[in-house]
Amino acid sequence: MTSSPRSTTIPESGSAGASRPLVYVYAVAGDQGRPARAASWTRGLGSRTRLLTAGGLAALVCDVPASDFSSDALAERLEDLETLEGMARAHHETIAAAARTTTVLPLRFATVYEDEARVCAMLTERADEFRTALARLDGHVELGVKVYAEPGAVAPEAGGAEASGSPGRAYLRRRQAQRHAHRDVHRAAGLVAARCGEAADRFARAGVVHRLQQGVLAEAAGENVFNGAYLVSRDEAAGFVAALEVLDRTEPGTRVVVSGPWVPYSFTEWARTDDGRRDG
Repeated sequence: MTSSPRSTTIPESGSAGASRPLVYVYAVAGDQGRPARAASWTRGLGSRTRLLTAGGLAALVCDVPASDFSSDALAERLEDLETLEGMARAHHETIAAAARTTTVLPLRFATVYEDEARVCAMLTERADEFRTALARLDGHVELGVKVYAEPGAVAPEAGGAEASGSPGRAYLRRRQAQRHAHRDVHRAAGLVAARCGEAADRFARAGVVHRLQQGVLAEAAGENVFNGAYLVSRDEAAGFVAALEVLDRTEPGTRVVVSGPWVPYSFTEWARTDDGRRDG
C-alpha cells in the first residue's frame, strides 16, 4: 500500500510563518497535454486555482490563509460540521472540474504545504509513484454500487394470526412473521449483492468495498447491506450501469442503486481511508 503524501509541517497559529499564505494541493496531473489555462478550473477553498509543475507533473493548487489553515485553526474549523461540509464540497468540486479536462490523482482533503517550493519538491520526489497511479486511472471512472434491504416493503405472512386464538397469541404470531420476513429479505439482499459483484467483475478493473452507510451517513431508505465502488473504463461504463440496474428489485424487498461516474477517489491511496481494496 502506498503511503499518504508527506505534507510539510504547517505553522501553528500565532507562529512567525503563520501570516504567509499556505499552499493547498487538490490533485496531481500529468504535465504533458495538460490544459493551457489552469484558470479554467473552478475557484475552490482559497484563491483561484493554478498549476505548479515539477518532475514532469503538475499540482493543482491554490493559496489559502494561514489564519484558517494552520494546524490549530484547521482542527478547530473541521469540528464544525457545516464548515466541514462546505470545505469538502469545494475540494471535490474543484477536483471534478479538473477531471473533466485531464486525468487527475486526487490528494487527501486538507493537504497543505508551507510554500510552493515544498510542493514542487514533493512532485519531484514522488514522480514515479504519481505517474504509475495516473497511468492506472487514465481513461477510467469510478462507479458506485449500493444494495439495500427493505423489510418493511414486504408484507409478512400472518399464518392465521388474526383468525383465531387470544390477542396475545396473535401478537406473537405477527412478531414471528415479521422476524421471518426480515430474515428472508436480508438473505435475499445478500444474494443480490453477490450477483452485483459477479456482474461488476465482468467490467471493472478493480473494486473496493466501503463501510456500510448507517445513521446520519445513510443516503436512502432501507438498510445498506453492500457499499462498493468499481474502477471502470469510460468505454465500459454504460454496459456496467445496464448490467447492474437489471438486478434492481429482482428479489422482494431489495434495491440496487448505481451512482457515478465519479473521479476515482476510491482507487487513490492518497485519498482513501477505508480498507477493502480488491485489484482486478
